[in-house]
Amino acid sequence: MKRFPLLLFLIFNSCLGEDQLNLKPVTVAEFREFIDDSNYMTDAEKYGWSIVQTDAFNFKIVEGANWKKPDGINNSIDSLPVTQVSYNDAVAYSEWVGLSLPTYEQYWDIADDDDRLIVSDNLYPILPVNDVNVVGNVWDITKPINSNKVRLAGGSLFCSIDTCHGTQKDRELFIDKETGNIHVGFSILTE
Repeated sequence: MKRFPLLLFLIFNSCLGEDQLNLKPVTVAEFREFIDDSNYMTDAEKYGWSIVQTDAFNFKIVEGANWKKPDGINNSIDSLPVTQVSYNDAVAYSEWVGLSLPTYEQYWDIADDDDRLIVSDNLYPILPVNDVNVVGNVWDITKPINSNKVRLAGGSLFCSIDTCHGTQKDRELFIDKETGNIHVGFSILTE
């Protein structure tokens, strides 16, 4: 008899847990804590270069561009989303913190509830994660399902209705597991 209420409690809490998931964009400060604690080296640091996007259509390869200096010149700011990270880097961080990346579907299911400003259309620079909608600002790396393709979600400041439609759920943009970019970061699932 005592098992029945416990079973109902566990089922109820399990259902609540799914509904209460949130997306937490990872900041430069949080990523730095991971690096300092684990001595992890990102893919961009291993290669010595990364991609710096200048607008929706143009990019260049920049020596020294990595999460500490996303454009290869200026230091990153602690409150901004960490960028110049690859899928491999995002997975390593997620494992370190004991959480996971969202799938593409989870990302959009949760993002639909965020009613803050969407940064896109090149109207703003990358802004602190607490000030803007999770959609826009920077692309988010998501966890692949049944595939090795890494799909980006959410769009970025470079996306507009006239360019990449990146802030639309039906947009398909994939990356490899090792490449970073000045406007690609990631979020983790939290409760």
